[in-house]
Amino acid sequence: MKFKDIFYLQKKDRQALLTLLAIMIVCVSLTFLIQEKQNDAPVTSQLDSTNSNQEKDASSAKIHHASKSHPLYSKEEGMVHELFPFDPNTASAEDFERLGLESWQARSIIRFREKGGIFSRPSDFARVYGITKKTYEVLLPFIQIADDYKPAADFYGKEGYGRSGRRNTPYYNNRGNDDTKVYSYPHKLRANEHIEINGADTTLLMKIPGIGSYYASRIVRYRERLGGFASAQQLEEIDGLPESSISYIKIDEQQIRKMNLNKLTLNQLKKHPYLNFYQAKEICDYRRLKGPLHSIEDLKLLKDFPPDEIERLKPYICF
Repeated sequence: MKFKDIFYLQKKDRQALLTLLAIMIVCVSLTFLIQEKQNDAPVTSQLDSTNSNQEKDASSAKIHHASKSHPLYSKEEGMVHELFPFDPNTASAEDFERLGLESWQARSIIRFREKGGIFSRPSDFARVYGITKKTYEVLLPFIQIADDYKPAADFYGKEGYGRSGRRNTPYYNNRGNDDTKVYSYPHKLRANEHIEINGADTTLLMKIPGIGSYYASRIVRYRERLGGFASAQQLEEIDGLPESSISYIKIDEQQIRKMNLNKLTLNQLKKHPYLNFYQAKEICDYRRLKGPLHSIEDLKLLKDFPPDEIERLKPYICF
């Protein structure tokens, strides 16, 4: 037996040995990889913790800095985002939202100004729809009304041009080329004063507390459609008109314009606010079949005219 025969392995034995070596190498490699990851984990965790603490410190520093430069408040009732002086006559919608108002409140103020409305005193701002007592009290110290928007009486009262003067107090205004012409300044009515509504124009109507140019125009348009007002309560038929304004109204029924039911066409009749198409047609059919109407009693014969509507229509018709 030769020496080399001692280390000679058969083919199957050699394959088994190689497989065993391969398995051992894989096991050793996995052991080293697992140990390396375990060693790195505490370091990574420590770094993450350090970064997290640094981010918290940075965030706290930013909040602390912001609280010093711009006072921020939580958005609760009566609280605002940021406080700064503002004039409600010139502030933008963004300014109002920065002060803590809702976007719809800011738009409402802008529309009010576009229609000619002004805030002449800080207390006027309390009438903004949706403003709570707490919010108003917080904003009040920061409301600054420019002199151009303040009542003239605040500046000229001692000279006879303020509230101590007569109701139609003269004031000077530049119109055209005449810089010295005197115009009438429409003061609001006092509690015991009234305006006859059937003869008043929009300028006179704007003297009524709660009535501006918008409602004055609507009153005149509705008066023209009716033919005049027979009762002050008819103003309640104008949507949104302040009920408190009605107490300043008086009525002259002599100025009511009546319509002759026997002479107007169907199209003319149905234009009246108290007549619809079917009522106007029934009047025309009655005239065509039976002749002219002679009194309210004839109107009661028509099925489309209940008693309450006839009563409402009575001041505006003749035969």
